[in-house]
Amino acid sequence: MYGFRWKPYVSVAERRRKAERQIARMNKGGSKLQGVAIAGRTIAHTFWGRAWCDNLERYSDFSNRLPRGRTYVRNGSVIDLQVQEGEVNALVSGSSIYKTRIQVASVSRAQWEAICTDCAGGIDSLVELLQGRFSKGVMERICRPGTGLFPAPKEIQFSCSCPDWAYMCKHVAAVLYGIGSRLDSQPELLFRLRQVDHMELISKAGQGLPLSKEAPPEEKILAEEGLSELFGLELAATSPPAKPQTKRKPKPAGSVSAPAKASAAQKATLKRTTPGQAKKSAAAKVSPKSRTLKKAPVRRGAKKAGKP
Repeated sequence: MYGFRWKPYVSVAERRRKAERQIARMNKGGSKLQGVAIAGRTIAHTFWGRAWCDNLERYSDFSNRLPRGRTYVRNGSVIDLQVQEGEVNALVSGSSIYKTRIQVASVSRAQWEAICTDCAGGIDSLVELLQGRFSKGVMERICRPGTGLFPAPKEIQFSCSCPDWAYMCKHVAAVLYGIGSRLDSQPELLFRLRQVDHMELISKAGQGLPLSKEAPPEEKILAEEGLSELFGLELAATSPPAKPQTKRKPKPAGSVSAPAKASAAQKATLKRTTPGQAKKSAAAKVSPKSRTLKKAPVRRGAKKAGKP
């Protein structure tokens, strides 16, 4: 072909430096890039990530380009990967920065309901679902080719801004592996990509189970001290209920209260005291300071003042 030239080869180290400079420029412009960073050669470690990568390698349509994609994603060439409903947009660093877009068809309603029905009772909680800790039968049903949750080649469409005319370029393959790595930490993105609600998988887990009518034994009930120690909360102290105030019974007519009796007794004692006793008691109450002072006696033979 006339007028066409391959771009010069760019080493891995140079691509990384170029990608870092591009990321710094875009972050300064307000963009928040979410690159794919892989430590070592293992792309995915969890159930969801490995299952996604195994599904890709099962299809012969992708076999010729996947090895180059694994090399690119391990080298950190996928500098941005955004998973949305039905599509993935990514930036891949090669000889230049290329824009890659992958569109994934949504799961049909009939297929999704069949998956939920077959998995009912095999998944007990959302944590168990996202961590991939369930039975082999549930795993087989979710990963079943054609009718499972992972897309078939006919359900995937992709495009890239690179000049490679191949059906799947290495940049697209790197992004596909990048999705598997991203599912390690965010497995719920798979359900967003296929446009289904993962909560429906566990909605039937508790249906048909009888409710217990018996109360738990007392030794299994946590007291307030146990609750505060378990959750680190200070529970408000509950005060005992106030006692109801009883109305006082009305006193019968003619009865005298205790203070009135005391005053009457005091008046009676005052009447019995004689005038002499009253004077003595009054004199006893006078303080020493209030008594009049007597004149000191004059000594005999003392000279009068002013006379020789």
